[in-house]
Amino acid sequence: MRILGIDPGLRSTGFGVVDMDGSRLSYVASGTISTLHLKTGALPARLKVLFDGVREVVQRYQPTSASVEIVFVNVNPQSTLLLGQARGACITALVTADIAVAEYTALQMKQAVVGYGKAQKAQVQEMVQRLLQLPGLPGPDAADALGLAITHAHAGRSTALRTQALAADRQRLPVPRRARP
Repeated sequence: MRILGIDPGLRSTGFGVVDMDGSRLSYVASGTISTLHLKTGALPARLKVLFDGVREVVQRYQPTSASVEIVFVNVNPQSTLLLGQARGACITALVTADIAVAEYTALQMKQAVVGYGKAQKAQVQEMVQRLLQLPGLPGPDAADALGLAITHAHAGRSTALRTQALAADRQRLPVPRRARP
């Protein structure tokens, strides 16, 4: 399974791609989609850059699933609304490419990658580097995106194990008989 993680941002959106083979994860690619080069800070132009950038990443790396960070309300409601629109552009790019999208909070990602939900960005970067055996630290946005992909890989494995256990339990249970009228 190939998983694409997306850490949405209006100025810089991180992406990270990992392959999962059984319990083994391997690094494929990571980077950022930046809107800083735009001469105008107009929101529609930025959203188009993000949408097109995510579509390009999907076309290049052909992920089978994706995970995107869930945005929570910040101190500044205007910033939260703008970030939500960036997130929406990224999710729209994924679903129009028929990619299944899972969503995780930053706390869930940090818990899965570092083991502590309030970990600092530097700790996420270091653990992503270790888990994927990278030669250097990934940038903070790319590290968060790779962390989201790792989180989804762990969640997918857990979901598969739960499904197998439930199926095994169902086979052991006696089938109830229908009452006759």
